[in-house]
Amino acid sequence: MNVARVAIQGEDFDVGALFQALHAADAGTGAVVGFVGTVRGRDGVHDVQALELEHYPGMTEQAIEAMIDAAVGRFGLRAARVVHRVGRLAAGENIVFVGVAAPHRRAAFEGCEFLMDYLKTQAPFWKKETTPEGSRWVDARAADDAALARWGLDSDNAANA
Repeated sequence: MNVARVAIQGEDFDVGALFQALHAADAGTGAVVGFVGTVRGRDGVHDVQALELEHYPGMTEQAIEAMIDAAVGRFGLRAARVVHRVGRLAAGENIVFVGVAAPHRRAAFEGCEFLMDYLKTQAPFWKKETTPEGSRWVDARAADDAALARWGLDSDNAANA
């Protein structure tokens, strides 16, 4: 894989360019699947004006690299890319791109979903929502732990929140 695999950045990303790079990364690619996460304008109860994301530089990239290694080994991916934004993001802005290339569609879909579930529970990011009522740190969710468990991996983040 010649494509850089992890980027943590403040600026937005070009989804089309990221897809093209994954497609071109390996002649054995038969499918490219991607996910783009955005800042929701509502958290279910409150209007969300912004989301602030913090991370530990170096540690975060290393953790995501390990996640990608796991996905490559499990699904035979030919390439993978995670771009995660940090800083203050307004509602509607892109937060994360997860993209994978694989020989076949099933491996690409499953590899992308695996990375999203893993990233959501295991990557060292901290999120703070800003609403008209004020700011609050976002707690881990049991549903995210359950999503990771279907891959045979344990997470008890929600129990520790």
